[in-house]
Amino acid sequence: MFSRTLGRSGIEVSPLGLGCWAIGGQIYRDGKPTGWGEVDDDESIRAIHRGLDMGVTLLDTADVYGAGHSEQVVARAIKGKREQVVIATKFGNVFDESTRAAGGREASREYLRRAYEASLRRLQTDYLDLYQFHVGDYPPDQAAEVRDALEELVAEGKIRAYGWSTDDPERARCFAQGRNCAAIQQRLNVFEGNHETLRVCEQENLASLNRGPLGMGLLTGKFSEATTLPESDVRGGWDFREGDVAQRLRMLEQVREVLTSDGRTLAQGALGWLWARSERTVPIPGFKTLEQVEENVGAIKHGPLNPEQMAQIEEILGQPL
Repeated sequence: MFSRTLGRSGIEVSPLGLGCWAIGGQIYRDGKPTGWGEVDDDESIRAIHRGLDMGVTLLDTADVYGAGHSEQVVARAIKGKREQVVIATKFGNVFDESTRAAGGREASREYLRRAYEASLRRLQTDYLDLYQFHVGDYPPDQAAEVRDALEELVAEGKIRAYGWSTDDPERARCFAQGRNCAAIQQRLNVFEGNHETLRVCEQENLASLNRGPLGMGLLTGKFSEATTLPESDVRGGWDFREGDVAQRLRMLEQVREVLTSDGRTLAQGALGWLWARSERTVPIPGFKTLEQVEENVGAIKHGPLNPEQMAQIEEILGQPL
């Protein structure tokens, strides 16, 4: 298995992490679901254990996922295995654990420290490997204060490194000025992503953690024009017949042959594309079942797509990298 490094921190991780949003279960913002429907905690734990057995070392969660529930499930899964895993979690979204309702956003020093302590409690650990700011559009002129507060946590030995979940390159550059910034988490996949933000990671020696590496399931090939999703799913409003989602379905058919070359599944090809895109990328696909973890982690044995395959995809999609 090849490995990746979390930027300047020097923390070595598996080339793929497990994204733990979906296993948090339901949470609501303004009365609308922002989770992935019903979950089975025992299955989530079995899936994480399978990922660890297959060599995964990075688990990416957030305090708001399931209003703290994702962190609690991760804690159960890694009991007795803490030193084997790199835990990345996030802060910045205010929520109520009892009602599973998300509210506003907060980034003051006082709130950051309260959120940190609450995450430690839920994760049943006494330190965090990577602590990420979860408010992607936070005002750039105020972001330095958040960055400096995170530097204080590093100096106190409470976290090993920090990052920002943002797609904006200017915001990424702001955090990159911090000595212990190690990663930018950005949406990036075959169809989506700000490649300038990725360039910031390459220029500033930061890891690019890739959320949505499978296009929230679109790149797995399991959807069609006839697909409908329940209202309890954050994707419940997707239209598979018209608009952007339908267009991406059609684009997927154009690149299917290349992505599934060398015995890969579509999902494995999409992950291979990310690894080939940059040495900084660390995709963190979500999961709800053990089988999904096995398929995603199975992409590692195939490795990155080769330059010819990347060129073919670029030509088909007309998207210069």
